[in-house]
Formats: sequence, structure tokens, C-alpha cells
Amino acid sequence: MDTQLKGKRALVTGSSSGLGEAIAKMLASEGATVIIHGRNIERATQVAASIVRAGGAADIAIGDLITNEGADVVAAAALQAGPIDILVNNAGATSHKSWGQATAEDWLDIYNTNVVAYVRMVQRIVPQMKLQGWGRVIHIGGGLGIQPIKEQPHYNATLAARHNMSVSLARQLKETGITSNVVSPGAIINPMVEEWLQQAAPKFNWGTDPEEIKYKAVQELVPNDTGRFGEPDEIAGAVTYLCSRYADYISGAVIRVDGGTIRCL
Repeated sequence: MDTQLKGKRALVTGSSSGLGEAIAKMLASEGATVIIHGRNIERATQVAASIVRAGGAADIAIGDLITNEGADVVAAAALQAGPIDILVNNAGATSHKSWGQATAEDWLDIYNTNVVAYVRMVQRIVPQMKLQGWGRVIHIGGGLGIQPIKEQPHYNATLAARHNMSVSLARQLKETGITSNVVSPGAIINPMVEEWLQQAAPKFNWGTDPEEIKYKAVQELVPNDTGRFGEPDEIAGAVTYLCSRYADYISGAVIRVDGGTIRCL
């Protein structure tokens, strides 16, 4: 499938590692020039260099999106070489505090990091998309925003807010040629999760074989219809599709990539 992304420029926030890195690399492999964003210039430079070595094109934008000033710096760097066609809002933080542990300040901090930071980038990038008459805004959400659990309530709430604001934005962008959508991942495997699974395995009697540990962890912690964790490239694939010309008619949607974890239509 030709996604027709050659010549497009994509800013992926939080792309110096993890899921954002996977998204940026896939967009680059489809011909887009990607702007790697992070707070650590060394990590961002390494990701950009790996994309260039693979034959892609990449720039970097360094800054912290939790302040207006930081967002200004990132937007200016991203736009320096030309307009941005695609904004993937991925940067954020998790928190495992419970209702009894999370203070009002914790709620404010994570809302600023996970929601207001997204708003900052929308306000700085989308206006120039309107001048082009085409664009893509994709927010990375999460299943806990649809089906919250008792733990980490402040984090769950920020995911729900991301979903809500993305659909509202789609309404605002009516007939502009710009779409706004959410990709909502399930439990995704990565080195940090694998390390935690290995440490937790003795406590839960999951055995010692890595594949057995992952399978049992899914059954007990995140049961889903595929019986496994998701892979970063599976999220990146959904994002890439929504960025393509084939998704011109998709806006205001929440695309769940969770193996059937969420039990609703």
C-alpha cells in the first residue's frame, strides 16, 4: 500500500524513545520527514541519526511541553524547515498512585503533562495546517480512558480527556481538510515492561520462561482476545494508516489497538 506520505513533514512528540520512536521510524520509512522531539538532545539525535542511516529524513526539536515557553521552542524548531503536515501528540507521563496517594497537585501536574501539553501543540501547529488545506492530528490515548480501573485515577482521567478533546477538535476542523483522531493502545510490550515482568514473575508464580511469563501476565493482568501483549509497530501501523490519504474520511474516531481488551462496541 502506498500511503502517499512522501514529502509530508511529521512532528511526533515524545519520539526520542519508546512508542513515539516506533511511530516516527515507521512514518519515515513511508517517506515522511519526521521531527524527533524529546527533552534529551543526545537520545533525540541518536533516533534521528538511525532514521537517516536507514535512508529516511529526520530533524530534531528539543524542549519540555509542560510550559508555554517550552512548547514555543519546540514548535519553532519543528517549523523552521517548513510546514508541519502531521502532528502526533504522544509525549506524556504515567503515574501509579492510588486515590489515597494522589494529591490535588498530582492531578494538576499530570493533567498539564498529558492534556494541556497536547493542547499547546495543537494551538501552535494546526493554524498553519489550515493554510495548507490538509493535515493530520493524532492523539495517543489509551484503554484506561474508556474502561478505567480503581488504580491511578488521575492518569486514567487524562486519557479520557485526550479522547474527548480529539473528537471536539475534529468538530472544530470541519471541512478544513484536517482530520483529528485517537489511536488507543492496549498493553504494549517494551524493554521496561519486560524487565518488570521478569521481576514480578516469582511473586505471581509465572515461571522462568520469558514467553510463558508474558502469556501468564496477559491472562491475569490484561486479558484480551489475542492472548498477548501488543507490539510498538502495531500502534505505529495504525498511526501511519490514519496519516495516509486512505484515511481522508476518518475523523473524530477512536481506533482501539488493544487485542480486544476493551469490552464495548
